[in-house]
Amino acid sequence: MTDKPGKQLLHLVFGGELNDLDSIDFKDLSKLDIVGIYPNYATAHAAWKAKAQSTVDNAHMRYFVVHLHRLLNPQD
Repeated sequence: MTDKPGKQLLHLVFGGELNDLDSIDFKDLSKLDIVGIYPNYATAHAAWKAKAQSTVDNAHMRYFVVHLHRLLNPQD
């Protein structure tokens, strides 16, 4: 998916430590790392990559990119 120039497509980057590598259940929801909300996928991906690489030594730590614009406007 490519973002249209000038169109704001919000993306959330967050992560946390998982209970198990085979699921997406977090150990402690109060310790989720909300990295930020970004205006397009490219900047969200860059933030995700930086956080994921900084936690590479912890196999249970996972970061995700959520397409907020799809939740707010499913037609996008």
